[in-house]
Amino acid sequence: MPDKCEITFRYIQLALTIRTTTRLQDLPKVMEKSLKEIKEHLSKFEEEPTGPPFAAYYDINMESESIDIEIGFPVSRAFAEVDNMTTSIIPGGKIASCTHTGPYPGIPRAYLFLSDWVKENGYETKDVVYEIYFNDPVVTPPQELTTQIFLFLK
Repeated sequence: MPDKCEITFRYIQLALTIRTTTRLQDLPKVMEKSLKEIKEHLSKFEEEPTGPPFAAYYDINMESESIDIEIGFPVSRAFAEVDNMTTSIIPGGKIASCTHTGPYPGIPRAYLFLSDWVKENGYETKDVVYEIYFNDPVVTPPQELTTQIFLFLK
């Protein structure tokens, strides 16, 4: 569980992304596949991501166990749309954030911590939730995984 939350400002950022709807249980495979496709596409242009991978969660339907998610990397320039891959924008603005260290199944507790903190401090949030993944779960022990969670504030 995070030990603190904070309010900061994020600047607008270009990203190369894949937006899809998937089942919760398929999320790890979908994320791995999407990030691999994006990195392969960038390599065709001899480009590298300008930051760590992220996911934007637009809608989580617990009844159907489906998620509307946008997965990607920040990039330095726009790219032409190819298949389901497009250049998008991570908006800028005031955010509330916290950092979760540990296995991904612990992230929902961090969301609750952040949501409670936001309400207790009198803020209102917008609908989309973002996660930034600072290390690779393939090579990083689960207890060392670091994920920043942030919400844009109204």
